[in-house]
Formats: sequence, C-alpha cells, structure tokens
Amino acid sequence: MNNEQNKNKAGHEESPKNSLGVTGAKPSSWKRAMSKKWVFPAVYMAAIAILLTVLVVYQGARSKTSPDLSTSTITENVDGTTTTDATTDGKTPDATEVAANSEPIAWPVENEKDVKVVMPFYDTNDSSEVHKDAMVEYNDTFIPNVGIDLARKDDKPFEVLAALSGKVTRADKNPVAGQVVEIQSADGTKTIYQSLTDLKVKKDMEIKQGDVIGTASRNELEKDLGVHVHFEVHKDNKPVNPQTLLGKQ
Repeated sequence: MNNEQNKNKAGHEESPKNSLGVTGAKPSSWKRAMSKKWVFPAVYMAAIAILLTVLVVYQGARSKTSPDLSTSTITENVDGTTTTDATTDGKTPDATEVAANSEPIAWPVENEKDVKVVMPFYDTNDSSEVHKDAMVEYNDTFIPNVGIDLARKDDKPFEVLAALSGKVTRADKNPVAGQVVEIQSADGTKTIYQSLTDLKVKKDMEIKQGDVIGTASRNELEKDLGVHVHFEVHKDNKPVNPQTLLGKQ
C-alpha cells in the first residue's frame, strides 16, 4: 500500500497539471525567466543600447569618409585681388561670414589728401564744442549732421567715387540737397552722396568701388560750405560716423 502511494506521489510530482487539469511538462528555465516582471524591460533597454551603439559607430565612420561641406573658395580677380566665398552645405553664408567678406569702405575721392572734412559727423558722445561744428543751419533750424562733408582747400570741383560696390537705389535731384546718389551694398551697408552734379550713374546700375558717380558741387542746404560732397554711411538703417570706417580693413 505504501509503495503504491509513493508511486502516485512521485507521478504527481513529475507531471504537474495546468489550470484546466491537463497534464503538462515542467516549464523550461527560459519560460521561467521570461515570466519574471523585470525581464521585458531589461531586454528592451539592452536592445536600445545596442541600437544606439550601432548608430554612433555608423555616424563616426560616415564623418570620416564624407567630404567637408564647409569650404572656402578663393577666386583671383582681374585686378589681382582675391575674394573668398564661403559656403556651408549649399546654404547662404551667415551674417558673420558676409561681414568678413565685405569691402573696406574707401574714401569717396581719388586722393583723400586733396580734401578735408569741413563739417564732421554729429556724435552724441562728443563735446558740446564739437556738436556746435556738426550742426547744419537751414531756415533758422539747426539739424545734426548725419554724415561728413568733404571739400578741397581751393574750393574747386572734384570727382566723387563710390566708396563701396553695390546697386544704385537712387539717383535724382533734390531742390535743397542737390543731386543725390544712394548705393546699397551686398552686406546691407548703404552709402549716400549729396551735393553732386554731372551724375555718371542711374538707378538700378551695378557699380564697383572706385567708379566715378558724379562731381562735387554746391547745394542750398549747406551753401556756406561751398563746393563739397556730403557723404553718409548707414548700417542696419542707422547712420554711423564714416571717419571711423574709412580705410579700415
């Protein structure tokens, strides 16, 4: 009897039943492991780690074999100077690159030693004495000078040159300021020339630095200055003192 009970007990241990009463095999070690609640998250995190490792390796290999898309092309111009054109992945250079490639502002005359500044730029940081010399008087009204005025010592006419390359956006006559020329450069700088005569340019013309745009003359606004050219430089639509920029690299 005892032997038979022991056999039955052993049989029950070897063939456990499922919930439906059907005899089944013992669960394998893999199934037992997968039944743990922490297994799936651990497997998922391991798979993500492997994927990230593969992507890092791939990107590193690609960066070593891909060409550098940030390049500078140096072009030799006819006049012997060089121009550097920087591009980044086919995109337009940013503001810093444009500024680095822009021209230095030149004097609007052939030889700066032939002229003198007869009226300076009105700078709010200057002394009251300088402010007095930088005011334009017209019809009993005093107006701050937002440019500089250049004239020869002998009061003779002289050719006025483009201080920067660009496109002529204005070329007409003003009854008070005389003939006026405005030039917009590629970097956003605008140069303005007043008190001109005998204009050599027209609106929408593309001109280069040093091209003759007209001749210095007299105007009604600053008639006390005699023959002169009024010269302005605007950056970000604000006038700046041309003397701080002229000839600077």
